[in-house]
Amino acid sequence: MGNQLRVLLLGSPGAGKGTQAELLASAADVPHISTGDMFRHAVAAGSAVGLAAAEFMERGALVPDDVTIGIVEERLRISDAGRGFVMDGFPRTAQQATAFDALLAKFGWKLDAAIEFAVPRAELLRRLTGRWTCPNCGVTYNLDSAPPLAAGVCDRCGTALVQRADDSEATVAIRLDVYERQTAPLLAYYRGAGSLLTIDGTKSVEVVHAAVMRGLASFAEAAS
Repeated sequence: MGNQLRVLLLGSPGAGKGTQAELLASAADVPHISTGDMFRHAVAAGSAVGLAAAEFMERGALVPDDVTIGIVEERLRISDAGRGFVMDGFPRTAQQATAFDALLAKFGWKLDAAIEFAVPRAELLRRLTGRWTCPNCGVTYNLDSAPPLAAGVCDRCGTALVQRADDSEATVAIRLDVYERQTAPLLAYYRGAGSLLTIDGTKSVEVVHAAVMRGLASFAEAAS
């Protein structure tokens, strides 16, 4: 795959979006840009938008869209983004998507695709509630991908594993509800624009990555 790939990734917590972002960025030789990295860079740089964001973050308040868009623009002005990007965690709303389109137009760029990793809710719950931690030595296990050798017991010290409140089914369900409410209009926005590529995220990492590459190739062929 050549350069100039510009995509954004969408997916519920537990859908494997971060892993796929890294694989795709590596395959296309473009930067993987995450919301967290952008904010940390802007705050560390002490830029005007970074300082504005820090002020909201220190209060535990949501950073307004205009400040967030300013941080995205600042990141896209760094030279590596001229080759393209894999955007991870932004935009989060249809309003941000509209502003992002306007920002890309300002650079003379166009989004190639918005890639959604679709995973059924039951599977997401299974994946996200599978994390257990040793309260003694801090080792973390995942019943799905990295289980302990003996069920419920730390391999390292033999202590009984515990589940953090963040990983309980009730808390995970709330996180998924918030994501679904927030993202439904965003999916509709990109579907309406003809740029939504939906990938079955239930398969192995390798199979999902291959499906992404095929889907992008089809999008590129249709656009040519």
